[in-house]
Amino acid sequence: MNSAEFLKNVMASGLIAVAGLGLGVLSLAIPAAASAEELELLKPNTLVVTIEPYMPYTAMKDDKLVGLDSDILAVVAEKLGLKMEVSVTDFNGMLASVQTRRADITIGGIAWSEARQKVGLFTDPPYYSPPALAVKAPASFPDVASLEGKDLGTVTGYVWAKSIAQVPNATPHTFPSADSVFQDIASGRLDVGFLDPLLITYQQTQRPDMKVGIQYMKPPTAEQVAAHPDYKYFQPYMTGFYLPKQAPKLEKAVSDQIDTMYKDGSLATLITKWGGDPKQFLVPSPEMAAQRRGIDRPSDWNPPSIEK
Repeated sequence: MNSAEFLKNVMASGLIAVAGLGLGVLSLAIPAAASAEELELLKPNTLVVTIEPYMPYTAMKDDKLVGLDSDILAVVAEKLGLKMEVSVTDFNGMLASVQTRRADITIGGIAWSEARQKVGLFTDPPYYSPPALAVKAPASFPDVASLEGKDLGTVTGYVWAKSIAQVPNATPHTFPSADSVFQDIASGRLDVGFLDPLLITYQQTQRPDMKVGIQYMKPPTAEQVAAHPDYKYFQPYMTGFYLPKQAPKLEKAVSDQIDTMYKDGSLATLITKWGGDPKQFLVPSPEMAAQRRGIDRPSDWNPPSIEK
């Protein structure tokens, strides 16, 4: 059999599919569920995406989607043979666009939570996020107890808003954007900001004059979480790409591609590109499997990992 006949036979068997944002790239071993005709898309062969400006996770620059989550989704869309149509909004608008099915997917450091999964679908985690604090040096907050009596902040709608509200004698603050959190830390009005870790490291490189640094806090113990249930958000958490409840086939197709990226090393490459440590971001903590088992994953589900 010559090479042309071999290619024809393989394509007929469904082992090779044309993919790539309209570029005609050949991609191997696309899952059968990833056929664009079978996915619950709002527009044919198009992935309607919403983001917020949230570098280094998501942003539009020169009409191009950039950032860690953006890079991951670009690989997924290429493998599924889909072009992307992107709209920019704020964090609450992102979630609402999916929950009301005005978008196929939203991305950008979105934490999995039981409440959010009730009104949407989460993919397998494209990465995990360790508990990180934005502080002004030389301040140090090694554990939850050190937060008591302090001014604590995060962005409105983020899961940490519940956690900081439970810290004894602390004053919780929520802000419309991460920029506002950084400004109040730099000015001394805020002691600690709870934000995604890569956002803090990105801020360090972009605005070294603000002298805002990053710290990793020791996660609360089981006893502390039992006493303050929302302390669970001070633990490492699973991120996810978020989709409408009406799109289970699309969610499965995206999750399959994410899982493949753990195995082929491409996720580790992207995490490193954007300033993260793959061992911190691509290895789940022990309790994560139990959080989703029987909720939105089977009872034997294990989170993807670069470790076997």
